[in-house]
Amino acid sequence: SSGINAEWPLRPGGRIIKPGKVVLVLNGRNAGRKAVIIKNQDDGTGDRPYGHALVVGIQRYPKKITRSMGKKKANKRSKIKPFVKVYNANHLMPTRYQLDLNVDKDLFNKNQIKDPGQKKKALRIVKGKLEEKYKTAKSRWFFQKLRI
Repeated sequence: SSGINAEWPLRPGGRIIKPGKVVLVLNGRNAGRKAVIIKNQDDGTGDRPYGHALVVGIQRYPKKITRSMGKKKANKRSKIKPFVKVYNANHLMPTRYQLDLNVDKDLFNKNQIKDPGQKKKALRIVKGKLEEKYKTAKSRWFFQKLRI
């Protein structure tokens, strides 16, 4: 055998891409950004006959904050711009990290995200949740730009 696993995101030991898993986006405008899986479809569906996942990620990371900065400036620099998108599983690279984002499953599904009004609402909710997580200083790695 060539050593390449055709079932890459699944792997023999079970699902690697599952809700709560932190992934790196490999393709598209958000390439190199970190994201969390909200819902995954390993087998594919009628409109997407391949494994895919709905992810929530960070489009614009928070900036560095130093001690000498005032509260107002620190708050401004800790703003996050999120994205919500459905990605092909081949375009996501799982990491060893988990991030528990408790989001409303009714609001976060493929059909809701297609509607611009609902997507804006979802983004607003996610922005609040991500900023809250950032301020508690949990999972520091997720909120930093990917450095190589």
